[in-house]
This record gives sequence, C-alpha cells and structure tokens, in this order.
Amino acid sequence: MTFADNLATLPAIDGIAAVELLDAAGHSVARLENRPGTAGSVRLYHALGQRFGQIDQAAASEGLALYAEHTADARAFPGKHPNIDRLLAIAEQGAPALSLRVIAA
Repeated sequence: MTFADNLATLPAIDGIAAVELLDAAGHSVARLENRPGTAGSVRLYHALGQRFGQIDQAAASEGLALYAEHTADARAFPGKHPNIDRLLAIAEQGAPALSLRVIAA
C-alpha cells in the first residue's frame, strides 16, 4: 500500500490545527501544522499517539511502515523528510520517545 492508501485507514483529523511533539521534559521539539504539505504527517502522528500513547520505538516503526514509499526516499535523502527522519531516529538510533499535544482548531 502507498502512503495515500495508508492515510485513508487512519482516523480523520477534523478539528485539529496542529500536533506538537514534546520531549521528556515537556518542551516542544516540533509542531506539525494541519495544512497542505504536512496534514498527512499530522494525521499519521495523531493516529500513532492515539494507538501507542507516545511516539516510542514501536510507534516509530509502525509510522515508518505507514509512510510507505516516503520512508525509502527519506533514507536516500536525509533531511528531505524531517517528520520521517524523526521516526527513523527513534526506531533505529535509540532517540528518546516523544509525547504529543493536540492543538484544537
């Protein structure tokens, strides 16, 4: 399945303006806006947060599978897909887990 196919299986994000990713101390490390170009990542991260409670190694591994063809592109071109790079770091490099804060629209 492609990323678009996978997105269609995830819960809708109507009413969500953004998802903020927080480190262990509660500091924001990233904010994903629900707008063209990043809405798919908001939907994916939100679904992972609902399922796993945080973005830990298991959640990040599932996220990489859901990003499908974009994961291979992120591996080939580090920095091109920061939202996937973040999951790669958690899943494969031992980066710390992140929690999510949902920002309502």
